Amino acid sequence: MNDRPIDIHTHRPTAAQTIRCVGIHPWQAAATDALPATFEEAAAAADAVGEIGLDFARREVDPARQLRLFRAQLDTAERLGKPIVLHIVRAFEEAMRELRRRRLAGVILHGFVGSKEQAARAVAAGYFLSFGARTAASKRTIEALRATPLDRLFVETDDSPIPIERILAQVADLRGVPPETLLQAVRTNYERLFGTQHG
Repeated sequence: MNDRPIDIHTHRPTAAQTIRCVGIHPWQAAATDALPATFEEAAAAADAVGEIGLDFARREVDPARQLRLFRAQLDTAERLGKPIVLHIVRAFEEAMRELRRRRLAGVILHGFVGSKEQAARAVAAGYFLSFGARTAASKRTIEALRATPLDRLFVETDDSPIPIERILAQVADLRGVPPETLLQAVRTNYERLFGTQHG
């Protein structure tokens, strides 16, 4: 059995298990709000469509352009039966509204920073939350983590240089479970979404 930790979302080389994503980040909507002709083919070969989403904290990127790009990528993910990895900042309600309209293979809210009420709504919708290095900096995000069932939880490094093993240990401590319990829960969640063939 593969006992490497799972880093569900990273921007750095890693020895951990992870997934291959294809997506256009909402920040890039300033340059385009349409998908390239090759997008669907690339997404079909990936594990997930991501990271995609909405970031309304980026005032220089028109929200309408972000929304067009987000919808187009959600359509692709739905058509291909691919899970999505979401980047959502100050746009939780808008994102949830778009997600409700689709039947998606899986939804991961990466780098989750939000309230336990938002976490509960995402979990009730069947989505996964991923926590990382920034989790401990926010009291309300710690509360959200503690309220998130283990069967809806991932961990990630994102752009942090902190190794996934340390992040996993920190998240386990904040969540109040042994690291081995969290590791197994994350592996089970990974296999539910992506199968056992990756690694």
